[in-house]
Amino acid sequence: MNYETQLVGDSMTVIDDDDARRRRKRLLLIGGGVAVVLVAAAAFISMRGDKAGDTAAPTAQVPVVTVVSPGQSTVARTVSATGSLAARIDMPVGVVGEGGMVTRVLVQPGDWVRAGQVLATVERSVQAEQVRSLAAQVEVQRANAKLAQAQLDRAKALVGRGFISAADIDQRTATRDQAEAQVRVAAAQLAEQQARTGRLDIRAPASGLVLTRTVEPGQIVQAGGGTLFRMAKDGEMEMQAQVAEGDLATLRAGNSATVTPIGSTQKFAGRLWQVSPVVDPQTRQGIARIAIPYNAAIRPGGFASAMLTSGSGTAPLLPESAVQSDPKGSYVYVVNAKGQVERRDVTVGQVSDNGVAVTSGITGTEQIVTSAGAFLTPGQKVKPELAKGR
Repeated sequence: MNYETQLVGDSMTVIDDDDARRRRKRLLLIGGGVAVVLVAAAAFISMRGDKAGDTAAPTAQVPVVTVVSPGQSTVARTVSATGSLAARIDMPVGVVGEGGMVTRVLVQPGDWVRAGQVLATVERSVQAEQVRSLAAQVEVQRANAKLAQAQLDRAKALVGRGFISAADIDQRTATRDQAEAQVRVAAAQLAEQQARTGRLDIRAPASGLVLTRTVEPGQIVQAGGGTLFRMAKDGEMEMQAQVAEGDLATLRAGNSATVTPIGSTQKFAGRLWQVSPVVDPQTRQGIARIAIPYNAAIRPGGFASAMLTSGSGTAPLLPESAVQSDPKGSYVYVVNAKGQVERRDVTVGQVSDNGVAVTSGITGTEQIVTSAGAFLTPGQKVKPELAKGR
């Protein structure tokens, strides 16, 4: 038998080895029991937490969203384009006469003028003297013709008495005819010079709007020297829209269009009057010319966008709030059969007061979220509610 000796106070105590082992065993059993109790308590608390979570989950609210099933509506097929504004008929006006020094400029850009109205005048002192000289020549020739006629009349009165022969009458008649011809020649020369002088007036070739002026008094101009004024005939304007080759084939003269100048909120109704018969081989685009009435906001040389109607068809029509966009493009949210939100990428067509036409991506039979789409995420569970009036 083993014994342990232990000093207690001032005396020595002898402890049996078996008793020591029994004490250690009891301590181990007590420690194990405490551990088991702690594990059981932790498991109980965890189970209660799970049950509490299970009871709380069903109480979470599912958002209610307004949806619409738009079906198919008749909408206009449109083609969007950009291009430059210009005069429908741009008329350059220059010098048609001899030229010279400009003495007066009578119009400013923005003025309306009538056909034949004088826009500017050129100095004509030399030409005026030539006109007076030729006018005097006409008078001289008329006097000669008058004298020749008088001599012929006197000769005819004497021919019956035998003083004048028939040959003399013929000679005097020829002299009279020659004098009258000289009058006509002098008159023609006078008219020619007057016409040349008149061409020193720079006139409007037709009624319209003066667009530009590049001449000032004192400036020397000459025939073929360049454009002094530019005019828009009758003030008519147009947009020269750049249209893709594929879209160009769908357009016809007479199609309606809406033109919006860049930087302006005004929209102008126009009509397509010419479709280019050729396509640029580099850009693969052609010109669609849209006639628009005159307005001060339409400035030739400016830039504009246009929406051209190229026919009609059927497509789902959605409110603008239903269509979202991000860097990937336009999309809508659709509620599926499980009540979950799905993203659908779509292609947007014409936007009008009636809504947004969707040309691809949906058929119109889906339940499409009309509002609050920005706060939803794909896969989120929602409660759809059909919009009123649908």
